[in-house]
Amino acid sequence: MSTTIGLYRPGTSLLHRAPAGAKLLLLLVAGAGSVLLDTPLQTAVALVVVLLGYAVARIPVSVLLSSIRPLLWVLVPLGVFQTIVVGWERASVITGVILALVLVANLVTLTTMTTALIDVVVRVCGPLRRVGVDPERIGLLLNLAIRAVPLMAELAAQITEAQQARGQRVSVRAIAVPFVVGALRRADELGEALAARGFDD
Repeated sequence: MSTTIGLYRPGTSLLHRAPAGAKLLLLLVAGAGSVLLDTPLQTAVALVVVLLGYAVARIPVSVLLSSIRPLLWVLVPLGVFQTIVVGWERASVITGVILALVLVANLVTLTTMTTALIDVVVRVCGPLRRVGVDPERIGLLLNLAIRAVPLMAELAAQITEAQQARGQRVSVRAIAVPFVVGALRRADELGEALAARGFDD
């Protein structure tokens, strides 16, 4: 059974069966360990390990490519800029580390139901009740943040398709304004829905 955000892909692989807490811990370790990568070879090895994870989880190549495609809007300009400023070796490390971390996070999401991830976060934040923090509220915020990703991707796709249907040339500038307006409108709708359910603060 898939989650409501449509990112989880059911499966029986080793990664699918691994506890959500262990995968979140692995994600934290990967993020902390990424600062130790300082050569193109080390970065390439890290990317290969991540790709092997996708193979173990039996994630289709099409799904992998679809998760990489949106990153190109950021990684390509960043890579060009860093190459000019600090050279191609450092640029490959910076862009490679970002790509690896995003792919690891995506792999965790693809192999773990959102409810399981949120349950782990709520349990870990349980001791914070003593200082007035509501773990359930943190879980709600995390759920909303995860939910926002596919919603914004869907909004961008709708804007692009609408412009193509009108025969307009698709560009970042032409997409930016309607995207921001649409995102703010959806945020207002979400805020009203939360307020109606008692989350007015």
